[in-house]
Amino acid sequence: QVQLVESGGGLVQAGGSLKLSCAASGRTFNSVAMGWFRQAPGKEREFVAYIKWSDYTPYYADSVKGRFTISGDNAKNTMFLQMNSLKPEDTAVYYCAASIREYFSRNYYSASRYQYWGQGTQVTVSS
Repeated sequence: QVQLVESGGGLVQAGGSLKLSCAASGRTFNSVAMGWFRQAPGKEREFVAYIKWSDYTPYYADSVKGRFTISGDNAKNTMFLQMNSLKPEDTAVYYCAASIREYFSRNYYSASRYQYWGQGTQVTVSS
């Protein structure tokens, strides 16, 4: 059984910062990439960022580029999301995810490419 657990969410004012963490527990697995997604009430789940373990290259959604930083440790199956200059539109439940599959296109923007998911952590940004 693989379990991903997010932590670090909370309530902050616009312009503030939060750092989210994601840790894996349970049986050992090797992920190809890990990513962050978010979902606001009444909206579809959207991509935020992911990191490929082959070269530790980060990829970001345009909406968070320049404000968020993803990092992690493949050996520990841990991942972080440093969120700066937060905006009210960043308010959502944030989910971490892990992919154990290498895809032909080699990108991990789609939620369908991840097999393991956490329960989510709430991030609320007040104006």
